[in-house]
Amino acid sequence: MSGKLWVVGTPIGNLSDFSPRAAQVLSSVDFIAAEDTRVTLRLLNHFGIKKPLVSYYEHNKRGRGGVICDRILAGEDCAIVSDAGMPAISDPGEDLVAQCASLGIEVVAVPGPSAVVTALAVSGLPTGRFTFEGFLSVNRRSRRQHLEEVKTERRTMVFYEAPHKLAATLQDMLDAWGDRRIVLARELTKIHEEIIRTTLSQAAQSYADGHAKGEFVLVIEGCAAEASEEAFSLEDAVQMARSYTDQGLSAAEASRRAAHETGLKKNDIYRSLL
Repeated sequence: MSGKLWVVGTPIGNLSDFSPRAAQVLSSVDFIAAEDTRVTLRLLNHFGIKKPLVSYYEHNKRGRGGVICDRILAGEDCAIVSDAGMPAISDPGEDLVAQCASLGIEVVAVPGPSAVVTALAVSGLPTGRFTFEGFLSVNRRSRRQHLEEVKTERRTMVFYEAPHKLAATLQDMLDAWGDRRIVLARELTKIHEEIIRTTLSQAAQSYADGHAKGEFVLVIEGCAAEASEEAFSLEDAVQMARSYTDQGLSAAEASRRAAHETGLKKNDIYRSLL
């Protein structure tokens, strides 16, 4: 009988966020696949967990994935962890999960902290619909192409960014989209956590010296309705609001969300909805 792959979320900064269930699963599996075994070993030592570790990261995932799957098929249970947050989200664990799924191996999630959702929750920007864009390419041409592709994206967008690339990324975003609201979530759950609510133009100016420190999650408002290629009628907006009420929202909240999505006036949508 084959074993299971456990996808285990780990803290993104504060070790107190490690769940009792996650600790129990890591204590019970036969081995742990880790993005960086040194980082994971510190976590295991903190919680008194002793388990064999195998490295599984971007540059060895092809060969190592087959080895891991063979061991699971032979009856061993494996947990996969990333350095921080949920594995398989902008993470090489995505490939291992897909491999296991293709082989009929059971995959079980042990939810944990996620920088994407954490940053969204404290951003103050619309969270009803959003798109996660991960890391932009280090290649400037590819990065600008990516930004151009989401120029008219109406949903709130979330990106990850490293400090040494932040200045260039902010300037490229400003050049591609013009000014709009942005929230920079820095060092989430850590001692020096900082939530900066500003605009792209102000952020580009503030970080132009290239001296940013810490890991960043960038939460950026979507394209304004008038700048979008798609025009919505009042009938479209009312239909959208009605779908929200079907999900249990009040007419007022449904109208507010539909107004944000379409750029039409909330009161007009609300009156038509009623």
